[in-house]
Amino acid sequence: MSDATSPRYFLSPGYWQSAGPVTPVIDPATLEEVGARVSVTDAEIGEVLERVNRAQKTWARLDAKSRAQALHRLANRIEAADMTECAILMSREMGKPYPEAIGEVANCASIFRYYAEMARDDAGKIAGSTQAGSLQYACYAPYGVSVHIVPFNFPILLMCWTVAASLAAGNGCVIKPAEPTTLSTLVFMQLFDALPDDLVACLPGGAEVGKALVASERTHAVAFTGSVPAGKAVAAAAAAQLKPATIEAGGSDPMIITANAPLEIAAAGAVTGAFHMSGQVCTSTERLYVVDSIHDAFVEAFAAETRRLRIGNGLEKSEIGPLVSEAARDKVRRLVDDAVAKGATVVCGGKAPEGAGPGWFYEPTILTGCTGDMDILHEEVFGPVAAIVRVPDFEAAMKAANDSPFGLGASVFTTDLAEAHEAAERFEAGMVWINNPMIDNDALPFGGWKSSGIGRELGRFGLDAFRRSKMVILDHKPVRHAWWYPYPDDWFLEAGGRKHV
Repeated sequence: MSDATSPRYFLSPGYWQSAGPVTPVIDPATLEEVGARVSVTDAEIGEVLERVNRAQKTWARLDAKSRAQALHRLANRIEAADMTECAILMSREMGKPYPEAIGEVANCASIFRYYAEMARDDAGKIAGSTQAGSLQYACYAPYGVSVHIVPFNFPILLMCWTVAASLAAGNGCVIKPAEPTTLSTLVFMQLFDALPDDLVACLPGGAEVGKALVASERTHAVAFTGSVPAGKAVAAAAAAQLKPATIEAGGSDPMIITANAPLEIAAAGAVTGAFHMSGQVCTSTERLYVVDSIHDAFVEAFAAETRRLRIGNGLEKSEIGPLVSEAARDKVRRLVDDAVAKGATVVCGGKAPEGAGPGWFYEPTILTGCTGDMDILHEEVFGPVAAIVRVPDFEAAMKAANDSPFGLGASVFTTDLAEAHEAAERFEAGMVWINNPMIDNDALPFGGWKSSGIGRELGRFGLDAFRRSKMVILDHKPVRHAWWYPYPDDWFLEAGGRKHV
């Protein structure tokens, strides 16, 4: 077993051997064992938290410029590193096509640069004074040590989103990687040697490790990305200790194809929205509401684009890799079978592909004739399935799209400016995409409404999630104020309620 796949954890600046139990890592494309991962022990968690808390005290005392310089050094380190091994491991762990894995790592440096400068610029606010001779302002302070519970689908990028903000705010960080992508996360963690020792740690393990980190008195804020049930549990555990928590809990994103949509562009966009990374994206398009007048033409174009996709091992030339686990594929099968049993039509896909290998593959699937009694319109599929609902008009599409407990993202394809503005205003979602699904921006907030989460990542909102405000009142010339104790006698009422004049 190579160093990269050894059962270890990370505490900057290097690997540490763990005494915890070891679990084999299975390639979801080949079903071969490609390494092993560890679950750290309670004693190791305690030791690491102690060290990160000590390092954070020094980090928090640094001036904003010095912290920014350190984060820029980290960004330089990321940009200069050969992350081929990390990307290959990510593909072998969870099936992501190699171009997407290496692209994910390549997109991480910018977030550290963004927050390095954001934290320098946004130091507080001077308020209008409530009394003469007093300087009154707000400033910010870090919470302490933040916990980052990371998903398998973007194990590096989503971790960097919240870690960069937390570090910029002056915190130390402890990362609990997703079990399926522990190895690639550990390889990336080596780059944090650009920061002070012990400031960042990665503690692998399952749900019990995450629970211990959230419950510990030596952690002070939480960032979580994952399922709705797990997100609710993390939010409740954090709330029990009054810890702030940012929760991104997934979605079942709608896409509306209006009568004014550019059909060829909409079909291509829907393919990317629905099938990117085999549909294992929180903002994947899962429900499509297509206006009756262009329904058949859109479905034909959508199916034609979908049939161009290649299925196979993520390290080969393929757009559609395996699902992360057998359980994930079983869920997709259940939802497709339920829809078909209730009257949906399979336009393409609907089964495991032939010749793709022994792994947990599922063909990119388009279903038409979907109706509200089908589970697929009410659950997060997290697989390569697009459920199409025929609607009479734009108004019906908007109503149906919002009829969901989820509210992460939503998309529309249209060339009608009024429809575009209506959709942007009326979608009950934290993010709206018009003619270009799934795009994010370091400077804009990422997060959902309703069951899709609370709090925001990225942008100024993402920085504020990891710092607390402090009000400061400074009188530069101390004086005894009239309202201080004891009050003058003439401020009181005489007997009978009449004020003495």
